[in-house]
Amino acid sequence: MSKKFRLRGVYPALVTPFDKKEELNEEAFRALIRSVFDHVDGFVPCGTTGEFEYMRYEERKRIFDICIDEANGKKPVIAGTGDPCTRNVIELSKYAEDAGADACLVVTPYFLHPSDKGIYEHFYQLSRAVDIPIIMYNIPQAVGGYLPRRVIEDLAEIDNIVGLKDSSGNLTYTMEVLEKVGDKIDIVVGHDEVVLPALAGGCSGMILASAQIYPDIWQKVYRAVREGNLAEARKQQLKVQKLSRIFCRYGGPVPIKIALKYMGLDMGKTRSPLKEGGVILHEDREEIRLELEKIGKIPLSEPPVEAPELPLDKRFEDIGITAGEVNNNKILVGSASAGSGINKVRVDLIAGRKDGVVGVAFASQLVYLRRGYEALPAILEPNLSAKPCCLIVPTVELKNLRQANIMYGPAQAGIAKAIADKVEINVIPKDIIDTHVMLVKAFVHPNALERNILYKNFYDATVGAIDMAFGRGVM
Repeated sequence: MSKKFRLRGVYPALVTPFDKKEELNEEAFRALIRSVFDHVDGFVPCGTTGEFEYMRYEERKRIFDICIDEANGKKPVIAGTGDPCTRNVIELSKYAEDAGADACLVVTPYFLHPSDKGIYEHFYQLSRAVDIPIIMYNIPQAVGGYLPRRVIEDLAEIDNIVGLKDSSGNLTYTMEVLEKVGDKIDIVVGHDEVVLPALAGGCSGMILASAQIYPDIWQKVYRAVREGNLAEARKQQLKVQKLSRIFCRYGGPVPIKIALKYMGLDMGKTRSPLKEGGVILHEDREEIRLELEKIGKIPLSEPPVEAPELPLDKRFEDIGITAGEVNNNKILVGSASAGSGINKVRVDLIAGRKDGVVGVAFASQLVYLRRGYEALPAILEPNLSAKPCCLIVPTVELKNLRQANIMYGPAQAGIAKAIADKVEINVIPKDIIDTHVMLVKAFVHPNALERNILYKNFYDATVGAIDMAFGRGVM
């Protein structure tokens, strides 16, 4: 009877919205369901992403009721009824069944880890107590152990145990389960980073936290795999691979609620003791925002930015060196770009004596810091500056900590290494390293993120700028 329930397609593991007092926000929950309704094949309330372990049973029952009401019989609801206690799982599952849920999702018993026999009895007793279809849930990173494969084999023989959600991300385990019971129950992937290989290996669908953020993209992956178009599936998966990695790395509820808030769906904070602070770094929050922009989930926060196109001798006027001074003094200038797209950088370099106009500008940038354009030295490693001494000045205003980290991380290191290498081969004469200083106007797009790529690009651009500046020899 119950084996007729088929677990197919894309299901979001819904967050549970809380208000400022950490109470259920029913209006926000309904808004969340409506926002994804047309893009998903069903709903999963009170799973791991739903913070079920921090909720009272009456709260979970209320969330079941709301979700079932919003689904209105048009799409299935899989109620998360897991608990380490068998009696409690039976109580919650009976409630879900009576309320009209289509299936229940039951996690491996946790905390006081039972034996394999105890795990079997947990699911067996539940199957005897309810008629609702049961989906087993393997998430070892949360419960401290795998749902044993041999137990799954035995449980798959029970009529109303119809599926397994595998959130391990361990494809070896997934494939072994598919081999043993894939013809008896449906296996769905629950780890966002490995959706494509899991589907290609035989999984019938997915239950994902990220399916409430970009369910449309997961639908494209799902359809492409079913049609045998792995190239298209790979293309779609890679669009969201970085976001999926962030969501998995930080455990679901915290980053998902941050992403939803960016998208205009305020689900409140996570319930204590889960907190954003100390879990999600500022740089990671910015990555979430930028990746959401890339896939069109939120508007672009900044228009496209290009390095100012001025004659080279006029590019240093904002740091106190006029075009006339560049042309009438013994000053060396050079410029070069490297990279492409959002990771393209440009280095405008000027070098001169400490007792000349470049030295004066150098001192001025150190003493009179400009907000958003603060100058920092090029350093090879902590407490080891490049020689000749070089200050890096951003070309584009730095508006947040993430942008500052990019400028004063990869830029500092790449520029300093290029200077050191050019001194080593005497393109920059060793006899001027104590008499001259350099200033670098460094451009990088405000949305750039790839630190390793940016390091190489800054190195290459600095090499080009030095070659241009010192190609005629020091005056």
